[in-house]
Amino acid sequence: MFEQVKPVPPDPILGIIAAYAADTNPKKVDLGIGVYRNEEGETPVLGSVKEAEARLLQTQTSKAYLGPAGVAGFNEGMTELLFGADSEVVRAGRVRTIQTPGGTGALRVAGDLIHRASPGTELWASDPTWGNHLALFPAAGLAMHSYPYFDPETSSLRYDEMMEAIGRRGPGDAVLFHACCHNPCGVTPNPDQWQEVVDLAAEKGFTPVIDTAYMGFERGLEEDCLAVRLFAQRCPEVIIATSCSKNFALYRDRVGALTVVTENPDRASAVETVINKLTRANYSMPPAHGPGVVDIILHDEDLRARWVGEVAGMRDRINGLRRVLAEKFRDAGVERDFSFMERQSGMFSFMGLSVDQVRRLRDEYSIYMVDSGRINVASLNAGNIDYFVESVAAVL
Repeated sequence: MFEQVKPVPPDPILGIIAAYAADTNPKKVDLGIGVYRNEEGETPVLGSVKEAEARLLQTQTSKAYLGPAGVAGFNEGMTELLFGADSEVVRAGRVRTIQTPGGTGALRVAGDLIHRASPGTELWASDPTWGNHLALFPAAGLAMHSYPYFDPETSSLRYDEMMEAIGRRGPGDAVLFHACCHNPCGVTPNPDQWQEVVDLAAEKGFTPVIDTAYMGFERGLEEDCLAVRLFAQRCPEVIIATSCSKNFALYRDRVGALTVVTENPDRASAVETVINKLTRANYSMPPAHGPGVVDIILHDEDLRARWVGEVAGMRDRINGLRRVLAEKFRDAGVERDFSFMERQSGMFSFMGLSVDQVRRLRDEYSIYMVDSGRINVASLNAGNIDYFVESVAAVL
């Protein structure tokens, strides 16, 4: 069976992890993998999560299957996070949320759902977009295309070109958006622009697909759901994939959700049965531990307040690093303008480096990032930021 199997190139991020681990330079810096790190360079378990886990272990009496939809309290809590406590679309019965193994699992199930519901649908994603989008959706049978998004010359949004491109989409098309903290470029539409994008979607009739991987890391937990709520108010159908990896720091527990907004309750119920059928043929039953933890946090007033504060702390640290990084490049006399770092949001930014410069940073300075020049800002700290700035200045 396997005689003709050829090895495939490793994922760029996985390759960086392996090369970094083998590097003996004490000054080495890993800016590739997309996990939040604190000032000590660690990805800690949140205090709210530790407390919720302790409660879960004390009260859990069974490891029996939950059923395809997963932890009911988790699904309800994630729905409230996305749409608000008094959402009209939720009251109208138009929303269904199903727990998935991580945000990636939600995206794959979303792709399967689109292909099952409308096999000829084509999906349009921003240029650039998260690299795994380009694998997930074609694997589900969808044809993918791109629309203009990021201008590398100005490190800003190609807003007019984006609007012109998605304005050519219509019924039978799906358009993928990042709700906040765009991965990999860190550039997201502002609230007024989001309103215009939503108006265009309502006018043209394409289906919005929203990847919500970094809720709370841009402006705030409520604010970062703006696009989701606007689309749900104006469009008859919306598909949302949500991840708890970053804002709950539950990376390895693989906690996510797929949420679908439909035109009416009957259609929502029908879609839910299709999703359950799709997941049954994929991973059968969802995990329970991580979603159980999130359920406890979201439904306990004190724990929820603690978690909100922890998310704010992570967000503030990233924003602070962006300001410091831009200042240090200015103070170092680097001619290139890095002020865009302060205008962007989330963990990721393109540094505007060539592939040769990225590889020089790796080979000569043990600084690791993907060839596109995307860095994880959260991997910087007081112990390595000066070395990083000096190294970048040397290769520019």
